[in-house]
Amino acid sequence: MSHQQDRSRPSGSSTALSEAYDTALLDLDGVVYAGGEAIGHAVESLTEARAGGMHLAYVTNNALRTPDAVAEHLTELGVPAEPSDVITSAQAVARLVADQLPPGARVLAIGGEGLRVALRERGLVPVESADDDPAAVAQGYGGPDMAWGRFAEASYAIRRGLPWFASNTDLTIPGARGIAPGNGAAVEVVRIATGAEPQVAGKPLPPMHRETVLRTGAKRPIVVGDRLDTDIEGAFNGGVDSLLVLTGVTDAAQLLAAPPQHRPTYVDRDLRGLLTGQPEVTPAGDAYRCGGWMAAVRGDGLVLEGEGEALDGLRALCAAAWSFAGSGVCGLETGKALAGLGL
Repeated sequence: MSHQQDRSRPSGSSTALSEAYDTALLDLDGVVYAGGEAIGHAVESLTEARAGGMHLAYVTNNALRTPDAVAEHLTELGVPAEPSDVITSAQAVARLVADQLPPGARVLAIGGEGLRVALRERGLVPVESADDDPAAVAQGYGGPDMAWGRFAEASYAIRRGLPWFASNTDLTIPGARGIAPGNGAAVEVVRIATGAEPQVAGKPLPPMHRETVLRTGAKRPIVVGDRLDTDIEGAFNGGVDSLLVLTGVTDAAQLLAAPPQHRPTYVDRDLRGLLTGQPEVTPAGDAYRCGGWMAAVRGDGLVLEGEGEALDGLRALCAAAWSFAGSGVCGLETGKALAGLGL
Protein backbone atom coordinates (compact mmCIF):
# COMPACT_ATOMS: atom_id res chain seq x y z
CA MET A 1 0.00 0.00 0.00
CA SER A 2 1.09 3.60 -0.49
CA HIS A 3 0.30 7.12 0.57
CA GLN A 4 -2.41 7.16 -2.09
CA GLN A 5 -4.34 4.21 -0.61
CA ASP A 6 -8.12 4.31 -0.32
CA ARG A 7 -8.72 5.96 3.05
CA SER A 8 -12.42 5.18 3.20
CA ARG A 9 -11.74 1.90 5.05
CA PRO A 10 -8.91 -0.02 6.71
CA SER A 11 -6.86 -2.21 4.39
CA GLY A 12 -6.47 -5.97 4.54
CA SER A 13 -3.32 -8.05 4.25
CA SER A 14 -3.19 -11.72 3.32
CA THR A 15 0.22 -12.11 4.96
CA ALA A 16 1.54 -11.16 8.39
CA LEU A 17 2.57 -7.51 8.53
CA SER A 18 6.02 -8.59 9.75
CA GLU A 19 6.44 -10.38 6.41
CA ALA A 20 4.81 -7.73 4.20
CA TYR A 21 7.13 -4.94 5.47
CA ASP A 22 10.88 -4.99 6.05
CA THR A 23 11.03 -2.43 8.88
CA ALA A 24 8.70 -1.51 11.71
CA LEU A 25 9.07 2.13 12.75
CA LEU A 26 7.75 1.76 16.28
CA ASP A 27 6.65 4.51 18.60
CA LEU A 28 7.59 3.79 22.22
CA ASP A 29 5.31 5.50 24.75
CA GLY A 30 1.92 3.83 24.55
CA VAL A 31 3.10 1.18 22.08
CA VAL A 32 6.07 -0.71 23.55
CA TYR A 33 5.88 0.58 27.12
CA ALA A 34 3.93 2.92 29.38
CA GLY A 35 5.45 4.47 32.46
CA GLY A 36 8.60 2.45 31.86
CA GLU A 37 6.86 -0.94 32.00
CA ALA A 38 6.32 -3.13 28.95
CA ILE A 39 2.81 -3.14 27.52
CA GLY A 40 1.13 -6.52 27.39
CA HIS A 41 2.28 -8.78 24.52
CA ALA A 42 4.83 -6.21 23.32
CA VAL A 43 8.02 -8.10 24.20
CA GLU A 44 6.84 -11.44 22.82
CA SER A 45 5.47 -9.88 19.63
CA LEU A 46 8.61 -7.89 18.89
CA THR A 47 10.82 -10.89 19.62
CA GLU A 48 8.88 -13.02 17.15
CA ALA A 49 8.81 -10.29 14.49
CA ARG A 50 12.57 -9.79 14.75
CA ALA A 51 13.22 -13.56 14.64
CA GLY A 52 11.25 -13.65 11.39
CA GLY A 53 13.60 -11.10 9.80
CA MET A 54 11.83 -7.81 10.42
CA HIS A 55 14.07 -4.86 11.32
CA LEU A 56 12.80 -3.03 14.40
CA ALA A 57 13.47 0.70 14.74
CA TYR A 58 12.16 2.78 17.62
CA VAL A 59 10.97 6.25 16.62
CA THR A 60 9.91 8.46 19.49
CA ASN A 61 8.84 12.05 19.89
CA ASN A 62 10.04 11.89 23.49
CA ALA A 63 13.29 13.90 23.56
CA LEU A 64 14.09 13.27 27.24
CA ARG A 65 16.37 10.24 27.07
CA THR A 66 19.39 9.47 24.91
CA PRO A 67 19.32 6.63 22.34
CA ASP A 68 21.79 4.75 24.59
CA ALA A 69 19.42 5.01 27.55
CA VAL A 70 16.40 3.98 25.47
CA ALA A 71 18.25 0.99 24.01
CA GLU A 72 19.36 -0.09 27.48
CA HIS A 73 15.80 0.19 28.77
CA LEU A 74 14.41 -1.85 25.87
CA THR A 75 17.05 -4.52 26.42
CA GLU A 76 16.14 -4.69 30.11
CA LEU A 77 12.50 -5.17 29.16
CA GLY A 78 13.50 -8.14 26.98
CA VAL A 79 13.69 -6.42 23.59
CA PRO A 80 17.41 -6.27 22.70
CA ALA A 81 18.21 -2.99 20.96
CA GLU A 82 21.25 -0.96 19.97
CA PRO A 83 21.44 2.84 20.22
CA SER A 84 21.44 2.94 16.41
CA ASP A 85 17.96 1.35 16.47
CA VAL A 86 16.55 4.41 18.28
CA ILE A 87 15.54 7.64 16.52
CA THR A 88 14.35 10.52 18.70
CA SER A 89 12.81 13.90 18.07
CA ALA A 90 15.86 15.34 19.85
CA GLN A 91 18.01 14.03 17.00
CA ALA A 92 15.58 15.44 14.43
CA VAL A 93 15.48 18.89 16.02
CA ALA A 94 19.27 18.94 16.44
CA ARG A 95 19.70 18.32 12.72
CA LEU A 96 17.14 21.05 11.99
CA VAL A 97 19.09 23.51 14.17
CA ALA A 98 22.44 22.47 12.70
CA ASP A 99 21.14 23.06 9.18
CA GLN A 100 20.61 26.74 10.10
CA LEU A 101 23.52 27.52 12.45
CA PRO A 102 27.29 27.21 12.02
CA PRO A 103 29.26 24.46 13.82
CA GLY A 104 30.06 25.42 17.39
CA ALA A 105 27.02 27.67 17.77
CA ARG A 106 25.60 27.94 21.27
CA VAL A 107 22.04 26.70 21.76
CA LEU A 108 19.91 27.29 24.86
CA ALA A 109 18.73 23.74 25.66
CA ILE A 110 15.35 23.58 27.42
CA GLY A 111 14.89 19.88 28.08
CA GLY A 112 16.65 16.74 29.23
CA GLU A 113 19.91 14.96 28.54
CA GLY A 114 18.61 13.49 25.29
CA LEU A 115 18.36 16.97 23.80
CA ARG A 116 21.82 18.04 24.95
CA VAL A 117 23.46 14.86 23.62
CA ALA A 118 21.73 15.27 20.26
CA LEU A 119 22.87 18.89 19.95
CA ARG A 120 26.47 17.91 20.69
CA GLU A 121 26.24 15.13 18.10
CA ARG A 122 25.58 17.84 15.50
CA GLY A 123 28.54 19.97 16.61
CA LEU A 124 26.46 22.45 18.60
CA VAL A 125 27.13 23.65 22.15
CA PRO A 126 24.19 23.42 24.59
CA VAL A 127 24.00 26.16 27.22
CA GLU A 128 21.73 26.64 30.20
CA SER A 129 21.00 30.38 30.35
CA ALA A 130 19.68 33.09 28.08
CA ASP A 131 22.73 35.06 29.29
CA ASP A 132 25.19 32.49 27.85
CA ASP A 133 25.10 34.12 24.41
CA PRO A 134 22.99 31.47 22.64
CA ALA A 135 22.20 31.75 18.93
CA ALA A 136 18.95 29.77 19.21
CA VAL A 137 16.60 28.02 21.63
CA ALA A 138 15.85 24.28 21.39
CA GLN A 139 13.03 22.88 23.52
CA GLY A 140 12.29 19.21 24.23
CA TYR A 141 10.47 17.18 26.87
CA GLY A 142 12.25 17.59 30.20
CA GLY A 143 10.24 15.15 32.30
CA PRO A 144 7.59 15.72 34.97
CA ASP A 145 9.99 17.51 37.32
CA MET A 146 11.22 20.15 34.88
CA ALA A 147 11.57 23.47 36.71
CA TRP A 148 9.27 26.34 35.75
CA GLY A 149 12.31 28.59 35.52
CA ARG A 150 13.46 26.77 32.39
CA PHE A 151 10.44 28.15 30.53
CA ALA A 152 11.37 31.61 31.75
CA GLU A 153 14.90 31.20 30.31
CA ALA A 154 13.42 30.21 26.96
CA SER A 155 11.09 33.20 27.03
CA TYR A 156 13.90 35.67 27.80
CA ALA A 157 15.94 34.41 24.85
CA ILE A 158 13.08 34.20 22.37
CA ARG A 159 11.92 37.72 23.22
CA ARG A 160 15.39 38.91 22.24
CA GLY A 161 14.69 37.65 18.73
CA LEU A 162 16.43 34.27 18.81
CA PRO A 163 15.02 31.46 16.62
CA TRP A 164 13.06 28.84 18.57
CA PHE A 165 13.03 25.12 17.77
CA ALA A 166 10.83 22.46 19.39
CA SER A 167 11.41 18.73 19.29
CA ASN A 168 7.68 18.02 19.13
CA THR A 169 4.29 19.36 20.16
CA ASP A 170 2.54 16.29 21.65
CA LEU A 171 0.20 17.79 24.22
CA THR A 172 0.08 14.59 26.28
CA ILE A 173 2.27 11.62 27.14
CA PRO A 174 1.00 8.24 28.45
CA GLY A 175 2.36 6.97 31.74
CA ALA A 176 1.78 4.21 34.28
CA ARG A 177 -0.80 6.33 36.16
CA GLY A 178 -2.57 7.75 33.10
CA ILE A 179 -2.16 10.59 30.61
CA ALA A 180 0.15 13.45 31.61
CA PRO A 181 1.12 16.78 29.97
CA GLY A 182 3.66 16.36 27.19
CA ASN A 183 6.18 18.65 25.52
CA GLY A 184 3.44 20.35 23.54
CA ALA A 185 1.94 21.65 26.78
CA ALA A 186 5.34 23.11 27.73
CA VAL A 187 5.70 24.63 24.25
CA GLU A 188 2.33 26.30 24.75
CA VAL A 189 3.60 27.93 27.96
CA VAL A 190 6.49 29.53 26.07
CA ARG A 191 4.27 30.43 23.12
CA ILE A 192 1.86 32.28 25.40
CA ALA A 193 4.72 34.12 27.10
CA THR A 194 6.43 35.18 23.85
CA GLY A 195 3.84 35.21 21.07
CA ALA A 196 6.42 33.36 18.97
CA GLU A 197 6.06 30.20 16.89
CA PRO A 198 8.70 27.44 16.99
CA GLN A 199 10.07 25.40 14.13
CA VAL A 200 8.98 21.86 14.99
CA ALA A 201 10.90 18.72 14.08
CA GLY A 202 8.97 15.77 15.51
CA LYS A 203 6.18 13.62 14.18
CA PRO A 204 4.08 14.24 12.15
CA LEU A 205 6.32 16.78 10.42
CA PRO A 206 8.84 16.04 7.63
CA PRO A 207 12.08 16.55 9.65
CA MET A 208 11.30 13.48 11.77
CA HIS A 209 10.50 11.33 8.74
CA ARG A 210 13.71 12.53 7.11
CA GLU A 211 15.74 11.63 10.21
CA THR A 212 14.14 8.20 10.37
CA VAL A 213 14.82 7.38 6.71
CA LEU A 214 18.43 8.58 6.97
CA ARG A 215 19.11 6.47 10.05
CA THR A 216 17.23 3.24 9.19
CA GLY A 217 17.54 2.89 5.41
CA ALA A 218 14.09 1.26 5.40
CA LYS A 219 12.77 0.19 1.98
CA ARG A 220 9.27 -1.08 2.90
CA PRO A 221 8.54 0.48 6.29
CA ILE A 222 5.38 0.44 8.34
CA VAL A 223 4.80 3.00 11.07
CA VAL A 224 3.38 1.54 14.29
CA GLY A 225 1.89 3.96 16.78
CA ASP A 226 -0.88 4.86 19.19
CA ARG A 227 -1.46 8.50 18.24
CA LEU A 228 -3.48 9.67 15.27
CA ASP A 229 -2.06 13.20 15.19
CA THR A 230 1.62 12.18 15.31
CA ASP A 231 2.28 8.57 14.34
CA ILE A 232 -0.51 8.09 11.81
CA GLU A 233 -0.36 11.59 10.34
CA GLY A 234 3.42 11.26 10.16
CA ALA A 235 3.05 8.07 8.14
CA PHE A 236 0.53 9.83 5.90
CA ASN A 237 2.91 12.74 5.34
CA GLY A 238 5.78 10.35 4.63
CA GLY A 239 3.77 8.26 2.18
CA VAL A 240 4.06 4.99 4.12
CA ASP A 241 1.59 2.56 5.65
CA SER A 242 0.67 2.51 9.32
CA LEU A 243 -0.66 0.27 12.07
CA LEU A 244 -2.60 1.86 14.95
CA VAL A 245 -2.51 -0.06 18.22
CA LEU A 246 -5.12 0.66 20.88
CA THR A 247 -2.70 0.53 23.84
CA GLY A 248 -2.09 4.27 24.18
CA VAL A 249 -3.97 7.52 23.87
CA THR A 250 -6.34 6.76 20.97
CA ASP A 251 -9.66 5.08 21.66
CA ALA A 252 -12.18 3.58 19.28
CA ALA A 253 -14.46 6.63 19.21
CA GLN A 254 -11.56 8.91 18.21
CA LEU A 255 -10.58 6.48 15.47
CA LEU A 256 -14.08 6.52 13.99
CA ALA A 257 -13.98 10.34 13.83
CA ALA A 258 -10.56 10.48 12.14
CA PRO A 259 -10.08 12.69 9.05
CA PRO A 260 -8.19 11.11 6.12
CA GLN A 261 -4.69 12.06 7.30
CA HIS A 262 -5.38 10.35 10.65
CA ARG A 263 -6.74 7.09 9.23
CA PRO A 264 -4.34 4.16 9.68
CA THR A 265 -3.84 1.49 7.07
CA TYR A 266 -4.42 -1.17 9.71
CA VAL A 267 -5.76 -1.26 13.26
CA ASP A 268 -5.17 -3.83 16.01
CA ARG A 269 -5.48 -4.20 19.74
CA ASP A 270 -1.72 -4.36 20.45
CA LEU A 271 1.61 -5.37 18.88
CA ARG A 272 0.37 -8.89 18.20
CA GLY A 273 -1.07 -7.24 15.10
CA LEU A 274 2.41 -7.30 13.55
CA LEU A 275 2.35 -11.10 13.52
CA THR A 276 -0.92 -11.59 11.67
CA GLY A 277 -2.60 -10.56 8.47
CA GLN A 278 -5.49 -8.16 8.48
CA PRO A 279 -9.01 -9.13 7.36
CA GLU A 280 -10.53 -7.41 4.36
CA VAL A 281 -13.34 -4.94 4.85
CA THR A 282 -15.76 -5.28 1.95
CA PRO A 283 -18.75 -3.20 0.80
CA ALA A 284 -22.13 -4.89 1.05
CA GLY A 285 -24.68 -2.54 -0.47
CA ASP A 286 -24.71 0.55 1.72
CA ALA A 287 -22.99 -1.32 4.54
CA TYR A 288 -19.51 -2.76 5.21
CA ARG A 289 -18.64 -6.28 6.28
CA CYS A 290 -15.61 -7.51 8.21
CA GLY A 291 -15.56 -11.02 9.64
CA GLY A 292 -18.94 -11.72 11.20
CA TRP A 293 -19.93 -8.05 11.50
CA MET A 294 -21.91 -5.64 9.33
CA ALA A 295 -21.74 -1.87 9.92
CA ALA A 296 -23.73 0.95 8.34
CA VAL A 297 -24.87 4.51 8.84
CA ARG A 298 -28.53 4.79 9.75
CA GLY A 299 -29.89 8.26 10.31
CA ASP A 300 -27.44 10.19 12.47
CA GLY A 301 -25.69 7.17 13.95
CA LEU A 302 -23.71 4.03 13.27
CA VAL A 303 -25.27 0.61 13.66
CA LEU A 304 -23.42 -2.69 14.03
CA GLU A 305 -24.88 -6.16 13.69
CA GLY A 306 -23.37 -9.62 13.90
CA GLU A 307 -20.85 -11.34 16.12
CA GLY A 308 -17.23 -12.39 16.22
CA GLU A 309 -13.88 -10.73 16.92
CA ALA A 310 -14.43 -7.25 18.35
CA LEU A 311 -11.68 -5.73 16.20
CA ASP A 312 -13.45 -6.90 13.06
CA GLY A 313 -16.51 -5.00 14.24
CA LEU A 314 -14.37 -1.88 14.78
CA ARG A 315 -12.86 -2.21 11.30
CA ALA A 316 -16.32 -2.45 9.77
CA LEU A 317 -17.44 0.60 11.75
CA CYS A 318 -14.39 2.54 10.55
CA ALA A 319 -15.32 1.82 6.95
CA ALA A 320 -18.92 2.96 7.48
CA ALA A 321 -17.93 6.12 9.36
CA TRP A 322 -15.05 7.09 7.04
CA SER A 323 -17.11 6.51 3.92
CA PHE A 324 -19.88 8.68 5.34
CA ALA A 325 -17.49 11.44 6.39
CA GLY A 326 -15.48 11.47 3.15
CA SER A 327 -12.76 14.09 3.56
CA GLY A 328 -14.41 15.60 6.62
CA VAL A 329 -14.74 14.44 10.23
CA CYS A 330 -17.40 11.96 11.25
CA GLY A 331 -20.08 13.54 13.46
CA LEU A 332 -22.13 10.40 13.90
CA GLU A 333 -23.40 8.94 17.15
CA THR A 334 -21.04 6.03 17.86
CA GLY A 335 -21.68 5.04 21.46
CA LYS A 336 -24.37 2.43 20.86
CA ALA A 337 -22.44 0.76 18.04
CA LEU A 338 -19.28 0.53 20.15
CA ALA A 339 -20.98 -0.55 23.36
CA GLY A 340 -21.03 -4.23 22.51
CA LEU A 341 -17.41 -4.47 21.40
CA GLY A 342 -15.68 -3.85 24.72
CA LEU A 343 -13.06 -1.59 23.13
